[in-house]
Amino acid sequence: MVLQISPYESIDFDFAISRAPGTALINSYVIRKALIRKHFLSATVETWLAKHPESVLSTHVKRSEAFELDFAEFLDDALVEAWDLRASLGRNEARGDSERMEWWILKPSMSDRGQGIRLFSTMEQLQGIFDEWEEGMSDMEGDDEDGDGREIGDDDESGGGATDGHLGDGDGHIMASHLRHFVVQPYIDPPLLLPELDSRKFHIRVYVLAVGSMRVFVYRDMLALFSAKPYQAPRLTDCNSDGNDDAVVDLDAHLTNTCLQGNDIAAKAGSVRRFWELPLPQETRDKVFEQICAVTGDVFEAAARGMMVHFQPLECAFDVYGLDFLVDAQGTAWLLEVNAFPDFKQTGDLQDLVAGFWQDTLHITVAPLVGGGRGGDASDRMVLVRDIDLGRRS
Repeated sequence: MVLQISPYESIDFDFAISRAPGTALINSYVIRKALIRKHFLSATVETWLAKHPESVLSTHVKRSEAFELDFAEFLDDALVEAWDLRASLGRNEARGDSERMEWWILKPSMSDRGQGIRLFSTMEQLQGIFDEWEEGMSDMEGDDEDGDGREIGDDDESGGGATDGHLGDGDGHIMASHLRHFVVQPYIDPPLLLPELDSRKFHIRVYVLAVGSMRVFVYRDMLALFSAKPYQAPRLTDCNSDGNDDAVVDLDAHLTNTCLQGNDIAAKAGSVRRFWELPLPQETRDKVFEQICAVTGDVFEAAARGMMVHFQPLECAFDVYGLDFLVDAQGTAWLLEVNAFPDFKQTGDLQDLVAGFWQDTLHITVAPLVGGGRGGDASDRMVLVRDIDLGRRS
């Protein structure tokens, strides 16, 4: 029996696939971009809903507008088919009132750790974002004449970002190789806020285990990751210290990825908490968890059955994911994104949660291969949310 748990780039997929069934196990599927790339995830959901309109994904995933853009000057052409976005921005232009704006969130499809996320409500703001990035890219190219920055292509399945070739954008770096594929979604406002915790916005990090081809488990012990500042509805604020009148959105109250809070101990205080210990009624927490389980099961089945080219579970593999959900003020849990081999450092001081997750993961994946049986002796914290047979035995 050969077990390999390594970073994606180090896994010997050919060796594992060539072995007899039950004699090798690796910790990643070969192809999973249908979930971990934001523009592919959008396509995955839309494809599934076209055939399964009754799916829970219809009410728990915001519709995305995906587009490609190489140069800022072609933004208008890139959005020619983004009907909902254009209609919304047109309404905003007519209103001219920031308190009644329909806000959108822009995400580079291949970025992670919250890099490059922006809020906007007008075409002028969106154009300004791309103009700023393009200007920064030009500056970077002038400084890096050797051209040794590593780019990530569309075939990258690692789920992580390159460590060089960064483009400075003022607060959190985005990589030049990420600036091509983008998604925009309606911004979820207002979110569920907890006055007892300074009314800071938070999202829920859910650890998910996919096994073989395939069973999907949700780990019941979840995290709540909080923003650095108390929440305020999106608005334009003049926060430029140089006196410039350009209006930008203060993202510290809106972005809940703790990676963006750096080493600021004061800002990160209380930013990572256990979901089940939040000051919420037990009924509310139970309903949120039920929604998360249903959405997770559907989105993995949607990828496996509807996007078979871009998501290929292997019988000789298991895969670990971090799914992010945002709960709105009405108690609806919205799927934000899917991360492959998530950043466990965001757990902060709650390392026992990660240890428990991996202990149960090994019970489910390794124990059956060394002791027989299908399930292993996992705790009841691992909740089976989907069990389907895709017929893929390699």
